[in-house]
Amino acid sequence: MSYATLEDLIGTFGAEDLIALTDRADPPSDTIDEAAVASALSGAQSLIDGYLAGRYATPLATVPDIVQRWTLDLARHGLYLNKNGPTEAVQKAFLETLRQLRDAADGRLTLAVAGVAAPAAPGGGVKATIGQLVFDARTLGDYR
Repeated sequence: MSYATLEDLIGTFGAEDLIALTDRADPPSDTIDEAAVASALSGAQSLIDGYLAGRYATPLATVPDIVQRWTLDLARHGLYLNKNGPTEAVQKAFLETLRQLRDAADGRLTLAVAGVAAPAAPGGGVKATIGQLVFDARTLGDYR
């Protein structure tokens, strides 16, 4: 399941922005390069999964709104990097997304999705045995 789609990007940032970021045709075709967008979305999802994999089952079966927003901001940042570099607002959104991803990975921000099962505790308790003593008063003698 994809965390965000081309339609989500268009709905959030507008088609004009995506055309400006992805249209590399000469002369310009005034269309969105869907392959570039798909690559950016895939990269964003991979980054998110990398942060969340230790705490959540990835890829996520359901996509909370915040995860979709992270995907959109990361994908847009990636598209800007391939053009002329991100604007201040795009860079700020990217850094905020990374902060939130770290919080989610560390458990300070909780997502309403299936988690990763905690490792099973080993069974039994501690067992210690004492074997035959190698050194004692008889084997060492009296060294006073």
